[in-house]
Order: sequence, then structure tokens, then C-alpha cells
Amino acid sequence: MADPLFINDLINQVLGGQIRIPSFQRGFVWDADRVAHLMDSIYKGYPFGSLLFWRTRTPLQTERNLGPFVLPENDPEYPIDYILDGQQRATSIFGVFQTTLSATAGEDDSWSKIYFDLYGDCSAQDSQFLFVPDDEVDQERHFPLKILFDPPSYRRFLKTMDESIADQVDELYRRFTTAKIPVQTFTTDDRAAVAIVFERINRLGVELDTLQLLSAWSWSDDFDLQEQFSDLADELSPYGFNDVGEDSDLMLRCCAAIIANDASPNTIIDLKGTDVRDRFQEVKTGIRGAVDFLRTNFNVHSTKVLPYMTIIIPLSVFFATESDQNTHPNANQHQVLVRWIWRTFFTRRYSKRLEQLNQDIREILKLKNGAAHSLGIFNCDIDASFFTSNVFNVRNVNAKTFILMLAAEHPLDFTGGGPIALGPVLRDCNKKEFHHIYPKAFLESIGVDRNRMNTLVNFCFLSRAANNRISGKRPSEYRSDMPAAYAQVAEILTKALCPPDIFHDDYERFIQERAAILVNKAKILMGSTDT
Repeated sequence: MADPLFINDLINQVLGGQIRIPSFQRGFVWDADRVAHLMDSIYKGYPFGSLLFWRTRTPLQTERNLGPFVLPENDPEYPIDYILDGQQRATSIFGVFQTTLSATAGEDDSWSKIYFDLYGDCSAQDSQFLFVPDDEVDQERHFPLKILFDPPSYRRFLKTMDESIADQVDELYRRFTTAKIPVQTFTTDDRAAVAIVFERINRLGVELDTLQLLSAWSWSDDFDLQEQFSDLADELSPYGFNDVGEDSDLMLRCCAAIIANDASPNTIIDLKGTDVRDRFQEVKTGIRGAVDFLRTNFNVHSTKVLPYMTIIIPLSVFFATESDQNTHPNANQHQVLVRWIWRTFFTRRYSKRLEQLNQDIREILKLKNGAAHSLGIFNCDIDASFFTSNVFNVRNVNAKTFILMLAAEHPLDFTGGGPIALGPVLRDCNKKEFHHIYPKAFLESIGVDRNRMNTLVNFCFLSRAANNRISGKRPSEYRSDMPAAYAQVAEILTKALCPPDIFHDDYERFIQERAAILVNKAKILMGSTDT
């Protein structure tokens, strides 16, 4: 255990360039409430966690800012302390108390404006620390923590302060200036050891954070892995898949899956730089092939509508090739791949253990080589509750699967009857292009609760123009806004996976009938039925 740091020590070491953030760390994600909660813990002397530093004299080629702040250069004569654990706490403490660095353009540092409520309740549970917007600050009530370590500002404030609260502010100053931040320092230049340490401290969080660690350094002087990832992101960006190249986790797992047929952290740690360099073109071909397959066969026009980004990992193994010619699945392989992907989405297979991903990597390699395989052979039961119990939310895995299922039918506009341009809708994937078949206003008028009206079963593709025309009307009323010809309406409803008659205004009947259609369609997509 290293000597603890006073807050002023932390600020000075950050400003001196000694304390830095490696690029494998996630960005700063705390909001103002969590920062205020940390200040309360420090003030009351409650345990608030320690900082774990990795000390090295060899700087990383890529680093991350400390929240919104660009860090000064380090003196090469001194070692660097990279934060392995406690980045959120260190960034919060530095941001609240420092007065030297300004946030970079476009970065939000409003969370650092934490105040002490001089007249708030003081108890073990309640907090007197809070975030206050600039236009709501009461200078007689809200003491800015920012000035505690800025002597000139602090002295000026003291002169304006009422004697009745002087003791309270003095105590505040004493507690923060004497508070000690526990520190552990791990000194090594063995980066594999750092990977192991980082994985172990994150084991209760996101186990695969080790993968981010390994993207922090290049494999050789003439091959910058980060640059390769960035180039691939630019290449995929026009197709809505720039997130793939920007996700170092995903990219490294694709590398490991293609090179070593295993996407686990230990495998990635063991990857040789020469193998990555020599086979990176194969990796890129595999990822490009996976993206093209998803776009062509599933209408995945951006990662926003992809239920699991990790589906790209085993899929890239199938399409990876050293040849200038892309890999093209034969009819049987194509059918197996499509069925496996639908089954993976509907069963939320990749919400579970890593081993299931590695199992699919092994089986997809067998499929690619024409060997006996079991890809997609796992339990995939589905019933009406999938559609009647899950609330529609475009960020939810089940909702994304449902959206792709609807898109597979090439839906038609409810009022005009023409094809819906799926590309723009599925690229942005926001709720504005998905609407209730039984409008909310109507359902509210008959007493249907919010969750019941917002389940997947009541949603379809519907343009804003069409929604504006039928919004608030019961189905029997908006039938007149649809094409007059019965055959055309029947086609619209069929392609929306709706029952042939939705105009009876019986919502419970509609739910039952549509859920049955959706379940049957899901089973067909998963190859679970021949109907």
C-alpha cells in the first residue's frame, strides 16, 4: 500500500502530468448526483474506495483525457502513474476542486459544479452537497467547493461571509484539506501482468475489460492497431457500422476469434503481434463480410438496430479469408447462418456466458469447412409473452429483434400503401417511425394501462405522416384513411404481421390474434416450424 494522497497532492500530480488515464479505460460516466455523493462521503469520513495506479516509465502510445480535461505532458524524468481502478473517483475529485484546466470544446464539465448547502440538514444519511445550475445559485446559501483549494478566491469569499457560518466553512475546509485518498501502486513494465491485474479488478464488473487494455499499445512500430481500427471505422461508417471499428473490445475479439478460434481474454493476451499484423487483412475481410451479410439478409442498416454487436465475432470467422475474393456461403450454409442468427436474437443467447460465444465460433468454423456442426442447435422456445410482455423500447434487445422481424416482411405504409423506405428508418432507429396500431389515445379512453398498450404486439412501422392522420382514432375510424380496396388493405396488414381484421376495436382480441401470428413467424424464422 502506497502512501495516501491528499486532495491537493492529487490535483498537483494530475497537473504535473504524472497521473494519467490509459486508453483502455472507459470514459468518465458519473453524473453530478454521484459526484455530490462522493463529496458527502469524503466530508463525513466514510470509506469511498482507493485508487490503483500502474507505475511505469514507458508511456503508452494512446491515452485518454481525464473526463473533459486534456492532461499536460509528463516530465520524462519521472514515472507515470496510470489509473487502473478509481478513474471515476479521481476525475470527480480533480474536476470539483481544480481551477487550472478548462474543459475541451464540446465537453460537458457542469457535473463539477458541486456546492455545499450551508443551511441544509446535517445528518448521517442526508447530504448537504448538491449540483446547482448557474442560474439557481444562492450565494448566501451555496458554498462552491471549487474555491477550497484556490486560496485567493477562498479568502475573498471569507470576507463576504456572515460570522454565523464561519465555523461551518472552516470545518468544511479542514475536512477536505486533511482528507486522505487511499492509494495502491503496482509497478511493472510487464504489460501482460497489467492485463491480468486489470481483468481481476474488473471481474465483478465487465469481465472483458481486459480487451480494452490490449488496444492501448500497437503491435509494432510500423503497425498501429488503433489506427487500423480507426481506418476500418471510417470504411464502415457509410453503412452505419462505424461503431464496429470504434469498439476496441469487439475488434480484438474478432482478431482472437479469427486467429485463435477463441474470443476469451486470456487468448487475446496470448496473441502474438506478428500474427495480428500478418492476418489483419483477413480480419478486415471477415468483419466486412459479416457486416454485408447482416445488411443484406437482416436489414441491419446500422448498429443501432443490431440486437447484439457480438454476433459479428463468429460471423466474421465465417467470412474471413486471405483470398482477394470474398467468401460466399452456399445455399445450405446461408440457411444455417440465417436460422442461427434469428435463434441467437430471439433467445438472447449472448446475454449469457462467454462460452456460448466461443461455442458458436467453433461450430461456425466447422460449417465453413464443410464438416458436421451443431451451429444453432440449442433450445429456442418462444411464446406469446415475448410480444405481449416486453415493452417497446428501441434500445432493448427484444425490441430490436422485433424490429428486424417486421422489416423482414418489407412493410407497406398504412395510409398510402407504398413501400416504406427501411434504410433511413433503420439507420437512425428512433421511436418516431414506430407507432401503435391501436392508438394510445383510444386505449387510454377505454382504460388500458400504459404497459399493456406499449407492448411489442401493438407496434408496427408507421410513417409520421400516416401516424398524424390516424393518431387518436380507433381502428374502425382510421380504416377510412387507408386505401379503399380490400385487397390492398389485406396486403398492408399481412406485411405488418397483423390479423386480417383489426377494425373491430377489441384490443384484447387483437392482442391474442396478432401475438399468434408473431409467434408463428418467429418460429418460421428460427426454423422451428414448417407452417
